[in-house]
Amino acid sequence: MSIELTVQAEKGTSLWADAWIRLKKNRLATAGLWVVLTLIVIAILTPWIAPYGYEAQNLELGATPPSAQHWLGTDIFGRDLLTRVMYGGRVSLAVGLIATSVALLIGVAWGSIAGYMGGRTDAVMMRIVDALYALPFIIFIILLMVVFGRSMLLLFLAIGAVEWLTMARIVRGQVLNIRGQEFIEAARSMGLSTPHILLKHVVPNSLGPIIVYATLTVPQVMLLEAFLSFLGLGIQPPQSSWGLLISYGAATMEDYPWLLVFPGLALSVTLFALNFLGDGLRDALDPKASKD
Repeated sequence: MSIELTVQAEKGTSLWADAWIRLKKNRLATAGLWVVLTLIVIAILTPWIAPYGYEAQNLELGATPPSAQHWLGTDIFGRDLLTRVMYGGRVSLAVGLIATSVALLIGVAWGSIAGYMGGRTDAVMMRIVDALYALPFIIFIILLMVVFGRSMLLLFLAIGAVEWLTMARIVRGQVLNIRGQEFIEAARSMGLSTPHILLKHVVPNSLGPIIVYATLTVPQVMLLEAFLSFLGLGIQPPQSSWGLLISYGAATMEDYPWLLVFPGLALSVTLFALNFLGDGLRDALDPKASKD
C-alpha cells in the first residue's frame, strides 16, 4: 500500500491538469467560468426556453415596465424584452466567440512564425501588420460588404480579420522572449522541425497571454459589433444583439429606462465574468507558478 502511495505522489501532472487545479482555487475565476458556461447554454437553448416568440408584438400594450407577464418589461412595439435579450445574447456571444477564434487562428500563427524566424522574415511580416494597422477598419469592412454581400457570417469573419493584428504582436513578443531558452535550443539540437517546435513548445509556453487577451477580445468584439450595427453595417432588425438593444435603450432611456438597464446588465455581467476568467487563467497557466 505504501509503495502505491509513493508512486502516486511521485507521479507528475500535466500542464493542463496543474492549471485546472490552480484555477479551481480562484473563486472569482471559477465563478466567471460558470457564468460564461451558463450564458452559452442559455443561448443554445433560447428557442426552446424563451417565454415568447421572438417576433411576437403587441402594439396595444406598447412599452411597459417589468411585470408578472413580462419579467423585464416590453419595448415600444410590445415585444417581450426578456425574449429579445436572450436572442440578442445568441448573436453577441456568437460574434464574440467566432470572431475571436478567427483572430486567434490568424494572430497566433502570424506572430509565432514572425517571432521564431526573426531577421528579415520578422521584419517583413511585422511591417505588413503595421501597414494594416494604418487602414481604417471601417473602410475594410465596407469593402468586404460591397464585394461579398452582407451576411452575419461575413461580419464575424471581417471583425476577426481586423482583431488579429494585436494578437500577432502579443504572440510575437512572447516568442521573442522564449525562442532563445534552453528547451528551444534542445529541441533544435534534436533535429525537430520548425512546425513541430512551434506547435509543441513555443505556442504552449505562450498560452497565458494568448488566453488572457482572448478573453478581453470577446467583449471588445461585442462592442465593435454594436458600433457597426449602429452604422447600419452589422446586425439589422428584426435581428438583435445586446449592443443593438443597448443603443435602442439609450435613445429612450428617459422614458423607458428598463430598455437600457437590462441589456446593459447582461453585457456587463458577461464582461466581468470574462475578465475574472481571464485573470484566473493567466495565473493558472503561468509556467513560473509553483506547483501546490
